[in-house]
Parts: sequence; C-alpha cells; structure tokens
Amino acid sequence: MKIGFYPGSFDPFTNGHLRVVKRSSLLFDKVVIGIGLNEDKKVRYNHEEMKEAIKRVLEREGLTNVEVVTYNNLTVDAARDNGAELIIRGIRNGMDYDYEENLALINEEISGLDTIYIRAGNLGYISSSFVVQLLQNGRDISGYVPQEIYELIKDRPVGM
Repeated sequence: MKIGFYPGSFDPFTNGHLRVVKRSSLLFDKVVIGIGLNEDKKVRYNHEEMKEAIKRVLEREGLTNVEVVTYNNLTVDAARDNGAELIIRGIRNGMDYDYEENLALINEEISGLDTIYIRAGNLGYISSSFVVQLLQNGRDISGYVPQEIYELIKDRPVGM
C-alpha cells in the first residue's frame, strides 16, 4: 500500500489544501493529512476542531482513502509513524518551491523520505494567512475555504 503524508498547520484548511488532497488521493492508496502542533507557531484555530471539520470535508467529497491526524514531533517521524513512503507538499509559486526544497533536502537526509510536490494550480493565490486577513477585515471568505471550515471559523475571532 502506497501511503503519502501531507503535513501542515492547516490553520485554517483552504480550498488550495483540498485541491492538493484530491490530487494526492489519486496517486496514493492512502493519504494522511497531518496537522502539526508546533508550540513555537501562533495557533489561530483549535486543532481538534479543525481536524473534525476537515474530516467532514473529506466525507462530503467522498475521499475515503484520506484520514486526518495530529502530531507534535518531527514531520518525518510522524510520516514514518503513519507508514508513509513520501511526504506530500503543496506548491503555490517559486518562493514556496525554494522553501519546500530546503525542507525536503533536510527531511530526506535525516529520514530517507522523499517529498512529492503537488501544484496548487489556479488556487495558488490562496493561503491560510490570506484567508485570516480577509476574515479579520470583515470580508467574505466562503470562496476560499470548504463550507465545513467556513462554518467553523466565520463568526469566530482569530485565536479562539
């Protein structure tokens, strides 16, 4: 069974993330979305609530070969713990590639796990930070996040 591990903060999970998941689900027998719990990074939304909302998105989309986990160790260790053969990363632009390639080199060096990149395509302009800025300024974000995520965060101040 080929397993891919798609790590990120997913804070919040966007339509761009969903596109990467959909594409990945066609390439792997199983995709594990790993929500990384990083104490050094500011958390905007509760990880467990986001995890449950993402599960509802996957169910609605019929993505039966995708599951969601949380982890608080190194990504490569979480990937190995979940039986992954490859780490999946979404790429929006050249800056993403440069950043991700450095991580991929380190991850491969310390674990032997390689990284596969999935293009965000026409959704490349969407980022979690972009969505949060729009939300903080009273703008409609419903076109940038799945409905289940929208329902979770639409009336909630950031950081709650």
